[in-house]
Amino acid sequence: MKKLLSNLTFQVIAAIVLGVVVGLYFKDFGPTAKIISDKFIDLIKMLIPFIIFLTIVLGIAGMGDMKKVGRVGGKAILYFEIVTTFALIMGVGFANLIKPGSGLPAPHGAANAKLQVYQKAAAEMKWGEFFAHIIPSNIFDAFAKGDILQILFFAILFGYGLSLLKETGKPVLDFFEKLNKVFFNIMDVVMKVAPIGAFAGMAYTVATYGIDTLGPLLKLLGAVFLTMLLFIFIVLYLISVFFRFSLLQYLKYIRQEILIVLGTSSSETVLPSMMEKMEKFGCAKSVVGLVIPAGYSFNLDGTTIYLSMSVIFLAQVFNIPLSLEQQLVIIGILMVTSKGAAGVTGSGFIVLTSTLTAIKVIPVEGVALLLGVDRFMSTARALTNMIGNGIACIVIAKSENEFTPVVLPE
Repeated sequence: MKKLLSNLTFQVIAAIVLGVVVGLYFKDFGPTAKIISDKFIDLIKMLIPFIIFLTIVLGIAGMGDMKKVGRVGGKAILYFEIVTTFALIMGVGFANLIKPGSGLPAPHGAANAKLQVYQKAAAEMKWGEFFAHIIPSNIFDAFAKGDILQILFFAILFGYGLSLLKETGKPVLDFFEKLNKVFFNIMDVVMKVAPIGAFAGMAYTVATYGIDTLGPLLKLLGAVFLTMLLFIFIVLYLISVFFRFSLLQYLKYIRQEILIVLGTSSSETVLPSMMEKMEKFGCAKSVVGLVIPAGYSFNLDGTTIYLSMSVIFLAQVFNIPLSLEQQLVIIGILMVTSKGAAGVTGSGFIVLTSTLTAIKVIPVEGVALLLGVDRFMSTARALTNMIGNGIACIVIAKSENEFTPVVLPE
């Protein structure tokens, strides 16, 4: 019994269940729960920039060959594009098949203050600037803001510069190795309070939005969850079969991360621990350092499914028939806009609003219909994104012969 109580997986499950009960019966606790949940996420965010920087630098400096770095990066981007395209097609296909928006009344006067914030952000969002933003003007500012892409870019350059020093750079490399271990030791301490973060996140969600808010949009929620489950157990399963590893073994190994994301609705909370887990799973440090952080910006399988289904859902709500040609155009636009969804507050709504603005077919104010249930759908998005990134890491590692099978702990 003592062993069970000390098990982190059991603690997180118990915390999530307790969070649901507290959220249902003690709604006044919602604001306090939000503060606790936000502070737990801040604890993780505090470590992310340094862990990403050190992991990438150590990986590239250890690799020593920038051609290999370019090859790994190129393979990762190609894989991301192929798999997210499958996610988009599945989202559009199932939205047409299930028709979650049919029979739901269209919103009236929905352009409230919160929606107007998203509309303004979407209008100001320029996708060319997103890619130009990758190069930081001040690296200290990038660390302060936790800008993953800018840190990734600088770390690649730093790792390359360090690799050119060869033996002279070994003391720096040794120091970074020790520093990296320090940050992962801190991460182990932070993860001990993960049940508190998961409890608070779930309590806030249920207390604020309530189970009853799911009623009118239950069909959409069900369709989104079903599509994401099918994506994991069909598309990602087939990928795992092709590259000869067990999807179920992988999911079992990251079960703690899955539960933490389930409780907090944020995949950022497990980014450092996923990097550590993927190394222990058998992926080379150099591959993990490049693929996992890049995946958080470019391999958003769950987000692309959500975006594609939401567009079709809103077309059905407003009784706007979309031809095959129009749907193909939407897929094309989403292939571009979905890549900018990372690192932006309210990214799902901003990207969705910018997409609706671009296609000029579906009323933008319809996005307000999704505001009440977004917290629930963000859980599915975050879980699918996280699981997909781990799979991507294994695939790229195997394609580079940088994967060493290990005996996993029970």
